[in-house]
Amino acid sequence: MPRPIRLRNVMRIGPVQVGTYFDNRGREKHTAACTAPRCGFSADYDSRPAAEIAARTHRCTVR
Repeated sequence: MPRPIRLRNVMRIGPVQVGTYFDNRGREKHTAACTAPRCGFSADYDSRPAAEIAARTHRCTVR
């Protein structure tokens, strides 16, 4: 069973949360995930600024 991701340094930009975690190989990764119902957007990035840009430019298609 895979180990759950433990986010740290979580920040919210609109409906999108940006967080930092360590992957299974010990590398630092950053994720952006939309918390709006039925949206389903989430993506992993190697740098924090890339995840923040994705959060700022994300537009939910579900309204």
